[in-house]
Amino acid sequence: MSFDVHKLKELNELDFDQVAIWSKEVKIVVALFVMIVVGALGYWFIVKPKLPILDQVEIEEQELKLQFQAKYRIAVNLNAYKEQLKQIEADFSTMLRSLPTNNETPGLLDDITYVGTTSGLTFKLLNWQQEIPKEFYTELPIEIEVSGGYHNFGAFVSEVADLPRIVTLHDFEIIHEGNRLNLQMQAKTYRTSMSDQPEVQQ
Repeated sequence: MSFDVHKLKELNELDFDQVAIWSKEVKIVVALFVMIVVGALGYWFIVKPKLPILDQVEIEEQELKLQFQAKYRIAVNLNAYKEQLKQIEADFSTMLRSLPTNNETPGLLDDITYVGTTSGLTFKLLNWQQEIPKEFYTELPIEIEVSGGYHNFGAFVSEVADLPRIVTLHDFEIIHEGNRLNLQMQAKTYRTSMSDQPEVQQ
């Protein structure tokens, strides 16, 4: 099918009442023009206003994909997470039992006295100091002053570290007094906010 370019001169004298007798070349050009105009108007008034919505939906799609991937990984490793949770709960239980309760704090002084005397030390001072509330626990300082020898001090510190309750030692100061040494220090134990409740059982 040939296309006669010369017939496009008829575009200058188009009569829309005589569409039926237009040449095919003119009809093709007019149809293409109408398609372009309709396409441009459709894009401008219909498609373009919805482009920001499309961008937002694409962003939401990416976020949903990331959420799905994260949840999928959790679901795949759910059994492992459950085992980890059991282990964390067991460790937490053990830690709670390592902290003295209100009823046990007097006994803790007895334990410290016992390990000190069996290590060959003589107690000059062993007193609770003012409690220090913290965000998640309460600090319970103990003022200690004992006399003895270096080896006795070492044995005492080792025995305190082996106590079933958590006790830390701070601010050591050793002073010579005659033939003996005098050791001043501060011990600290800790009580959680849960310490007044029954201990967690494994």
